Amino acid sequence: MKKFKHEAELFKAALRAGVEYAESRKAVEFEAHDSASDKALYVYRLLVHDKAIAPMPEEQVSEKSVRHRLAAWYANQLPDGDPLKE
Repeated sequence: MKKFKHEAELFKAALRAGVEYAESRKAVEFEAHDSASDKALYVYRLLVHDKAIAPMPEEQVSEKSVRHRLAAWYANQLPDGDPLKE
């Protein structure tokens, strides 16, 4: 797993985009008290279901791997030359 230089920022942006995506699909309505971990896991599973990202083997699904996978998903959507892709 190649770590991104700005992985924390990528994850935050990916989580915002993923939550927006999930709510726009009317698949879920997140509450203010929902944790980032719960949101991230839900967004990951929704993106896998929609075939937007490839699934990981179930034994490899952890908070760290989900965060990395969402960061990679978001980084792939950014245009070339974006400072977060460095």
